[in-house]
Amino acid sequence: MKVAIFGGTGFVGNYIVSELIKNNYSVTALVRKGSENKLDDADKCDIIHGDIEDADVVEQVLKEAETVIYNIGIIREFKSQGVTYDKLHYEGAKLVIDLCKKHHIDRFIMMSANGVKSNGTGYQRTKYDADVHLKNNIKNWTIIRPSLVFGDSNGKKEFCSELKKDMLSLPFPAPSFFSGVNIFSAGKFRMSPVHVKDVAKIFADCIENNHSFKKVYELGGKSFTWNEIISIISKAYNKRKFTVPAPAMGVYMMALLLDRFSWFPISRDQIIMLLEGNTCESAQIFKRYNIKPIAFKSENLSYLLNGKK
Repeated sequence: MKVAIFGGTGFVGNYIVSELIKNNYSVTALVRKGSENKLDDADKCDIIHGDIEDADVVEQVLKEAETVIYNIGIIREFKSQGVTYDKLHYEGAKLVIDLCKKHHIDRFIMMSANGVKSNGTGYQRTKYDADVHLKNNIKNWTIIRPSLVFGDSNGKKEFCSELKKDMLSLPFPAPSFFSGVNIFSAGKFRMSPVHVKDVAKIFADCIENNHSFKKVYELGGKSFTWNEIISIISKAYNKRKFTVPAPAMGVYMMALLLDRFSWFPISRDQIIMLLEGNTCESAQIFKRYNIKPIAFKSENLSYLLNGKK
């Protein structure tokens, strides 16, 4: 079976492509010119160069495909560079969905995110709108909504590596965010980290599984507080990191001025979503696909030992 993938060069995308190849699927990937080296298994894929805005190129990727995976996504937007949630999460997905409908491609798997909603942040809203458009236009859809995804990124952006680089490696305590004036709630919001290998395996294994048709899979592991996550990550690279309560409003106001710069470590949307928490229960899904989830613990974060500590 031929699988067309959009968004195969990023952190999660590379794992999905590898899992597809491992399962003997023929893979065609849309890759921007000059980004071939970002796709680890490029030599095993049929590469189509181009941009997600180009309908003609998208049609080339879809040619003879029986299943389509849309995994294009960004965690931050930079509007001055044309990198926006609307363009990549919604407009790109809408174009692919509409062309799939035109060419009678009925199997479509969407990478979404846990906690998406119509009245949320720009990130959450555009992911939600793409999900709705998919449900309304494709017969056999599956939407996969992971919580925090972790795992060895091979140099690509990944939550734990980015948190270590931007916050935990600095010579002062890590911020333990809280909203309002309740300092005792600092760092109490929770997330359910899920390993990238488990997410990729679900993508590949659900392609021909009828149970996954018209299903939303929320994927996450055991839940941890922000403070616990900082402790586990720090322990992974042999550090002990203290936390200090940080009022989210102060950081939000700084982000209001500075999050348009890539060097600023956190955006307004990220602050809002962190404080909301991000948890889900996925035991039944993993059981159905015979997956023993890789636990979020320091022993499984050894990749953080690489590079500057």
